[in-house]
Amino acid sequence: MKTLFKILFFFIAISITSCDYLDIVPDERPTENDAFKDVKAAERYLYSCYSYLPNPRNGTSSLDLMTGDEVVTAFEHETFANFPKGNFTATNPIISYWNTLFQGIRQCYIFRNNVAKVPGISTSTVTDYIAQADFLIAYYHFLLIRSYGPVILVKEEPLIDTAPSNYLPRSPYDECVQYVCDLLDESAKNLPASRSGNEYGLATSLAAKSIKARLLLYAASPLFNGNSEFYADFKNNDGSQLMPLTYDPQKWVKAANAAKEAITLAESAGYRLYQGTDAAGLSNNMPEPKDLTQRALRFAITDRDSKEILWADTRREGTYGLGRKSMPFMVGTWNGIAPTLNMLERFYTKNGLPIDEDPQYPYDRRYEATTFAPADSGLYGEGETQVLNVNREPRYYSWISFHNGYYEVQGTTDNTTADQQANYAYLPKYKRGDFKVITKFLKNDNCGRMDRNNNFSQTGFLNKKGVRPDNVASKDFRDAVDYPWPVVRLAELYLNYAEACAESGQLDEAKTYLNKVRTRAGIPTVEESWAIAGVALNQQKLIQIVRQERQIEFYLENQNFWDLRRWKIAEQYFGEKPKGMGVTTNTFSSFIKPVDVNVTRSFNSPQQYLMPIPLEETNKNVNLVQNPNY
Repeated sequence: MKTLFKILFFFIAISITSCDYLDIVPDERPTENDAFKDVKAAERYLYSCYSYLPNPRNGTSSLDLMTGDEVVTAFEHETFANFPKGNFTATNPIISYWNTLFQGIRQCYIFRNNVAKVPGISTSTVTDYIAQADFLIAYYHFLLIRSYGPVILVKEEPLIDTAPSNYLPRSPYDECVQYVCDLLDESAKNLPASRSGNEYGLATSLAAKSIKARLLLYAASPLFNGNSEFYADFKNNDGSQLMPLTYDPQKWVKAANAAKEAITLAESAGYRLYQGTDAAGLSNNMPEPKDLTQRALRFAITDRDSKEILWADTRREGTYGLGRKSMPFMVGTWNGIAPTLNMLERFYTKNGLPIDEDPQYPYDRRYEATTFAPADSGLYGEGETQVLNVNREPRYYSWISFHNGYYEVQGTTDNTTADQQANYAYLPKYKRGDFKVITKFLKNDNCGRMDRNNNFSQTGFLNKKGVRPDNVASKDFRDAVDYPWPVVRLAELYLNYAEACAESGQLDEAKTYLNKVRTRAGIPTVEESWAIAGVALNQQKLIQIVRQERQIEFYLENQNFWDLRRWKIAEQYFGEKPKGMGVTTNTFSSFIKPVDVNVTRSFNSPQQYLMPIPLEETNKNVNLVQNPNY
C-alpha cells in the first residue's frame, strides 16, 4: 500500500534557540521502508506524535486562553471569540479536539507497536520512546475528558476496517479517569523527571504525575462528582450511566495524594517557585521591574530557565500571540488584550485580602479619582488614577497596566504615521528610562482608542502577563525574545494540593501550601491577612480563599475557562457582559465611571459546561451518544 505523507512544522524544543523539525506524519500504517527504516526516521515519527498537542497560546484559536471572563479583546472577529459569545454547537463546534486527538492517539499506537523493529535502535531508547507514546496517549485522553466528559477509551491501535456496528461507545467517567491515571503512572516509570536541551518539552515523569494530579482534582470537583442535577439522564444507549451521580468525598483525598506525590517528585528534582533574584542574569536587557517581587512574578513564566515550570509547550508564540496583542499600540503590536473589571477586582489588596473584605481598603470609593503618593512613583504609577489601582497586591502591578501606571516594555518611534506622533506610546515624553513607559487610556491618550475600530483596549487596562520586558515594539517585532509556554508549573501543584486538602478537611496542610504561593506573591500569609479582617478560617472560607487564589495566580494561563466550569459556577460569570472604563471619553471624570463593554456574552447552562461532540461523529457512530442538550 502506498503511504501518504504530510509535511508538518512542529517546534518540539527551543531551549535558547529554536529547532525546527520537519516531521513526516503518515496518514496510514507505515511500512519498515519509511517511518521506521532507521533510528532518525523513528525519532521524526515520535516528534510527529506530539504534533497533535493543541497550542495553548495560539493567539487566534486557543480554546481556553482568552475565552474565560478574565479579559475582553479587540479581536472579537477571531475564531476563539466565538466561545465567550456561546456560538459553539454540535453542528459547528468552532474549535474541536475530538477528531484531532483521536488521530493522535492512533498515531501513538502505531509508533509504539513498531518502534522496537527499528534497525540499530537501543533497548533504552525503545523504552523511553514507548513511555513517551504512552504519556501522549494518556494526555490526549485527558484533554478529551476535560472537554467532553466521558469519552471513548482507545486501549489499543484501532483497526481502520472496523465495521460501524462495532464502533465503541463512551466509557463511564470514573472508568475514563482511572484508565488515564493508570497509564500516566505506567509511563512515569520509564521517563526521566526532567529534560533539557533539545529534549526540553518532551514527556517526563513529572509531567505525567502533574497531569494525573490535575485530572483527579477535576474528577473530585462539583461538575463531575455527584452532579445529578445536570447528568441524571446522561446514559449510553444500553442505559448505562455515564456520570457518577453520588458525591464521593474520598475523591478529594485521592486528588490531594496525587498532588503531594507530584510535589515531592518536583522538589526532589530541584524545582521551586521562581524568585526575583533568579532574574539577576537578565538585568542588562531587562532591568525593569526593579522591585524583586514584581520581578519574580513577571519572569516566572517568561524566563526560559525558570525552575518553576514543570512542563512547557515550546512552540513559538507567533505574530498574533499574547505578547504582540497585549503591548501598547504601534504597527506590529496591537494594544488589545484588556482585563475586565471582574478580573481586576479579584486581585487582593496589599494586605492580601479581597477588596470587599479588607477593612483598610475604601471599597465603596474604588472607582473614584485619587493620586499616587510620591513614594509610589517609579514603582506602581504616578499622577492621577483610580482608587482601584492603589494599595493593591504585587501581582496587580506585575500583570496589569492601568491609567498612569507602568508598562515594562521597550519601543521605537519608527514607522509611525503623522497622527501617531503627537500621542504615541513610545515617545520620549512617555518613557521612564529606556525600559518602561507610562500608560494612559483616555480616548486620545498614548494607549487610548483614538479613532481606531480595533487594536485598542475596551476596558481602559492592558495585560502585561506573558510579555517579556525586553520585547521591543517595532514593525519587525523580534522573535528572539520568545519563551516556552508553561503547561504546568509548581505553583499549580501547590494550589491543587491546597484545594484538595481544604475540601477534604486537611486545613493546616491547605494553609501551608497556600502560603507558599502567597509569600512569593509578596502578600501576608492567609492567617495574617484574615486576622486583619477578623474572619475565622473554617473549611468553607478556606475553600473560597483557595479558589480566589487560583483565579489570581493563574490569570491568563488557560485555567479560568476550566475552573469556573468544574466548580459549577460558570453561568455566574461567562454569561455576563464584561465591564470596563469609559474609553470613548477624553475627560478623566467620565473615564472612571464603569460601563458595559459592547460585546456579546452568552453561556447556556447546563449545556455548555461540556463541549459538543461534532455532529458528523455521532452520525457515523450509532453507539456514540451526544453530550446533554446539544
